[in-house]
Amino acid sequence: MDVNSRIEEQLKANPVLLYMKGTPDFPQCGFSGQAVAALNAIGKPYAFVNIFEDPEIREGLKVYSNWPTFPQLYVNGELIGGSDIVVEMYHSGELASLLSGDD
Repeated sequence: MDVNSRIEEQLKANPVLLYMKGTPDFPQCGFSGQAVAALNAIGKPYAFVNIFEDPEIREGLKVYSNWPTFPQLYVNGELIGGSDIVVEMYHSGELASLLSGDD
């Protein structure tokens, strides 16, 4: 299976998916840690992929999303953005609405 098919499969299987460096318990960069903190504060379930454990996904996702950095948050298969956007949406209340399906 090619990398784009793997990414699409992951996105279909997980309504909220964070591609990140490390894990939610042990983020391996500050930006991933900020995204995790925002998601945890909302309290809705989410899945994650540690890009350090899958170099093919790490490189392929940059092309797939046309977004060169991590973390990358997807909701219902749509790229929401990286850490700065996630944190901004958290502070404005948009992230909670999006994850609750209230938008």
